[in-house]
Amino acid sequence: MNGKFLYFAITALLGVLSAQYHWISFILIQTLYLYLLFKYKRFKKLHLAIIAICFLTFFLIGLHAVSINKSVIPASTTTFYLHYTQDPKIDGDLLQVQATDAQFKEKLLIRYKIKSEQEKENLKTKTFYHCLCRVTGTLEKPAVAKNPNAFNYRNYLSRQNIYWIVEIQASPLQNCSSMKATPVEMIKQLRYSGINYLESHFPIEIASLSAALIFGDRNLFDPEVLSAYQKTGIVHLLAISGLHVSLLIAMVFYIGIRFGLTRQFMINFLLILLPIYVVLTGGSPSVIRSAIMIFLVLLTVKLKVRLRLIPLDAISLAFLFYLFFNPMVIFDAGFQLSFAVSLVIILSATYILQDYDRNFTKMLATSLIAQLAALPFLLYHYFEVSLIGIFANMVYIPLFSFLYLPGLYLLYIIQFVFGKTPLILIKFFLIIISFSNHLIEILADFSFFRFNPGRPNWLLLSIYIFILLFIFYLWETQTFPKRKGRLILLCLGLIIFQQGWNWLYPFSEVTMIDVGQGDSILIEFPHGKGTYLIDTGGTMNYAEEKWRERAKPFEVGRDVVVPFLKGKGITKIDKLILTHGDMDHIGGTFSILKELEVKQILMPSVIAPSDTELGITREAQKKKIAVIKVSEGDRWVSGDNEFYILSPEKNFAGERNSGSIAFLAKLGGVRWFFGGDLDQAGEEKIIKKYPHLKIDVLKVGHHGSKTSSAEAFITQINPKAALISVGEKNRYGHPHSEVLEELKKTNSLILRTDQQGAITYKFYDGSGTISPYLP
Repeated sequence: MNGKFLYFAITALLGVLSAQYHWISFILIQTLYLYLLFKYKRFKKLHLAIIAICFLTFFLIGLHAVSINKSVIPASTTTFYLHYTQDPKIDGDLLQVQATDAQFKEKLLIRYKIKSEQEKENLKTKTFYHCLCRVTGTLEKPAVAKNPNAFNYRNYLSRQNIYWIVEIQASPLQNCSSMKATPVEMIKQLRYSGINYLESHFPIEIASLSAALIFGDRNLFDPEVLSAYQKTGIVHLLAISGLHVSLLIAMVFYIGIRFGLTRQFMINFLLILLPIYVVLTGGSPSVIRSAIMIFLVLLTVKLKVRLRLIPLDAISLAFLFYLFFNPMVIFDAGFQLSFAVSLVIILSATYILQDYDRNFTKMLATSLIAQLAALPFLLYHYFEVSLIGIFANMVYIPLFSFLYLPGLYLLYIIQFVFGKTPLILIKFFLIIISFSNHLIEILADFSFFRFNPGRPNWLLLSIYIFILLFIFYLWETQTFPKRKGRLILLCLGLIIFQQGWNWLYPFSEVTMIDVGQGDSILIEFPHGKGTYLIDTGGTMNYAEEKWRERAKPFEVGRDVVVPFLKGKGITKIDKLILTHGDMDHIGGTFSILKELEVKQILMPSVIAPSDTELGITREAQKKKIAVIKVSEGDRWVSGDNEFYILSPEKNFAGERNSGSIAFLAKLGGVRWFFGGDLDQAGEEKIIKKYPHLKIDVLKVGHHGSKTSSAEAFITQINPKAALISVGEKNRYGHPHSEVLEELKKTNSLILRTDQQGAITYKFYDGSGTISPYLP
């Protein structure tokens, strides 16, 4: 059966997917799979029957997981009896912790806003385990994705069987009674204490890296450094990978043998240690995968069975066990990357890597293989890949594996045993870590090496996988004619085919992005004819006490607009139109300028620009981006599409909203009006000057505030559709009922981002359809 378990792993994957998606399609795929095994692998009928039973088993497991993936807690529940199951996460004045409700036996996410700095310090030292606490709070549904390609927090939590967030007002540790600690809770508490110990005894640079490599926790990392690791494609090094687990286990085994312990004793010890280690390091998919594989290998050695468990069988069995107990993990990005990359490297070790004798070329080939294997998953989840990661891996993998991993363990042990670490060791690691962090931030800024075609759909994913399989086939087949040339062509095709697909896409789109209480609208023409962004949204940040500040506070430009654009494969903005200087319209601009190429910025011609506008102008000058002040009468044409600036007048000196850029756009035969936060006085000036102005689609001014959308203005332009960009449950009461009533009088179709999420108008050759993201 050497190597045969892989076929069972494939059929298990098909079985779970068939329960999650269109089961008829996957049954047809499974039937074809059985035929191929019979035709080309000469499988006997008995083996085919066993594989079919395996498919049915995992199909039923998947169906069961889907059937129970729902809440049983009534929405009106306000009192909960909680048993905390995870380490609390404290970020600024926000505490989050997972718990299980004792009455309903259901997992919950608890959120608590800490009242004081002293309370925060006290909570850091408290144990959340082995106690049952009575709390009161309100149930809230996790947020859903309201833009295409956005992170769906509700789905993410539901796949962990969490369906509610409980907002509590009092401390989560009030009204608690002690319970007997389970072994798992004792290990989790040891982990939490260990992370706190690192934070309090080492400089933050050493503590953050040690927490990641020893306990699998990245919460101490500086967000900018963590972002740099992600952009360069080597963030996997900050997780406890299979390589780290293997090195650690090998190191423990070697030390035990050197101390005179028998091999049998060390095998028994490691079999006990591995499950403890999984819990101690947070149980990430890469750790669980590696631990299962090592556990199976050690078990076969211990039992002295005749079966020799090769790596391919070990990873296949690990996949089967993991999926059997947790079929919903199939959607976890870490799970997908860990198994896919490890499987491809294991297969390549026999057929590809053995052809490379030198360590350098073998390491380069391994890095390239890992990057290729991860490519479809990285593009689907993160929309981009840094090609510089191939070379960064070659530097950072040895650094992490042979310096950081053993060295930081040594520092921790010395500090724990002796209560003090030699200063020379601290300084040595501080210098090395600071230098490597600085280097990775430099590499992360190399935008030339970023491959960003956007999120591939299922068809494009299938094409990626097909091309990758062919690349690996050619790579291992030495006798294939014109092999090197074909490999180069395939690699080029891998990089350009989706971007070519994007370029050939024939439709134009106008999308009002849901940025909460703000504005951001994308206009995209096909075949590279132009990409315009009207405003960027923005987040109002107020000065707070230092202890309340979050490590990475939400910023709508970075966290909403940039991912939306990258998800569509957009890396260049031809015109960035900033209607006026309010933060909720232009606050996200700095993130746009940092992450994307901007050709031109349009701003209103006003005498007194806001501080934010001045800051944007300075940043644009640094990047040599043209900043153009526009006013009434300016116009431009893009193909069959026309744009006319209607307001403000040149060198406008009035109130900021009155000075908003307002313009008419003729897009695909449809007349649009975009007016920022233009007030009623500004609207009335426009209709007086253009008495015959008619509009098909109105971007409602100032988020539906009654200071805009004058009755005379609405009556004259008579829009067929009105789009309102507004934050859900905003404190301003937008959109106001008076505005909605005026729009209803014209029989306008009213669409709102707070209710329908992003709103997209897709058009081609003079006709199109408008559709909200949420039903």
